[in-house]
Amino acid sequence: MTAMTDASNSPSSSILTPVLSEPWDDDKPWRLDTYLKHDGYQGLKKALAKHPDEVIQTVKDSGLRGRGGAGFPTGMKWGFIPQGDGNPHYLVVNADESEPGTCKDIPLMYANPHVLIEGVIIAAYAIRSSHAFIYLRGEVVSVLRRLQAAVQEAKDAGYVGQDVLGSGFDLEITVHAGAGAYICGEETALLDSLEGRRGQPRLRPPFPAVAGLYASPTCVNNVESIASVPSILNRGVEWFRGMGSEKSPGFTLYSLSGHVKRPGQYEAPLGVTLRELLDLAGGVREGHRIKFWTPGGSSTPMFTDEHLDVPLDYEGVGAAGSMLGTKALQIFDETVCVVRAVLRWTEFYAHESCGKCTPCREGTYWLVQILERLEKGDGTEQDLETLLDVADNINGKSFCALGDGAASPIFSSLKYFRDEYVAHLTHRSCPFDPAASTVWASNLTGAQA
Repeated sequence: MTAMTDASNSPSSSILTPVLSEPWDDDKPWRLDTYLKHDGYQGLKKALAKHPDEVIQTVKDSGLRGRGGAGFPTGMKWGFIPQGDGNPHYLVVNADESEPGTCKDIPLMYANPHVLIEGVIIAAYAIRSSHAFIYLRGEVVSVLRRLQAAVQEAKDAGYVGQDVLGSGFDLEITVHAGAGAYICGEETALLDSLEGRRGQPRLRPPFPAVAGLYASPTCVNNVESIASVPSILNRGVEWFRGMGSEKSPGFTLYSLSGHVKRPGQYEAPLGVTLRELLDLAGGVREGHRIKFWTPGGSSTPMFTDEHLDVPLDYEGVGAAGSMLGTKALQIFDETVCVVRAVLRWTEFYAHESCGKCTPCREGTYWLVQILERLEKGDGTEQDLETLLDVADNINGKSFCALGDGAASPIFSSLKYFRDEYVAHLTHRSCPFDPAASTVWASNLTGAQA
């Protein structure tokens, strides 16, 4: 949160678009009275004056795309909920943020919980839901307490509960703390967990929009997706589409972490480049250069310093061979061993695999075994082909996207840094190990410069 403030006087700060983060520097920004000073709940009042279908159409016209990783149009997702079916409808907010390197939803909920709550009320009104759930990662107890307090504040003020603002619309919001599992970030595993079962992906169809929570029509949205809705209803579609690109309109939170001088959250229009964001973040730490980085968390194919000017929107990143994902920009300089970094990520995916499907359960285990040998310099060049073969047997063949995420760093690291893998084998050690030859280490980093 401090990065945006620190960068406010820089020449590049004009690219910032503080909307979700606008009140973060205020005194106690999580309080209702502070939120109201920033046009809080004005979008809700305008939404309640419309027919629910008009609200859905407004969000469709805005072009808002899901901010959880897939980028699916939010309004279209709301429109999938059947109406007049006689069943209860549920809205579920996926706040189980646990992708390595991703840190946007947690600070957003901690600093400005009411923007999420207002978005929840609007979304629930649009899909005709009388009960909404916010599924939060249970380890962040401070955020849990703040959300619960904010929901109570909203209820006391008449924004939640019976007859919201005299509209005749009733809504209850439940903040649910999950037990802490990466797999519960997958929407159907989240629903199973919310129902009290072990979090594992469901077979689809039926999709959640038809049979989701408690076998009823359910819409599952990311925190940032829902939090972006109030400003659209309040300021209008044209205002929102005036930022970003034609197919990826609007603003978003970019999380910069790793070897940058000012890591933090930077709210900017979609389509900004990493080079521009690095200017705001003060650049890479002194005396070093970028070696590789992730555009959307560890589950997205990595980029190198050749990709600094790739537009960070869904189309631009996709055309360059990766995915925008959660906009988790992890920056690594030349002191980092690619093989070791990929091993650490793969260990995470192997640990977090729910075990439901064979490709992911067995494949991630074997990826770790092979990478451990390669990182120590004990493997062979045949191991590189085996690594690709195992990753290929996981990619697109697992029950959910966890398997695809585990395979992405394998493919991309071998694409850009195969020589580094081979170097581990040639010298029978990791060149970035302090015990390794400093001459060999300097030669490698120099060759990659």
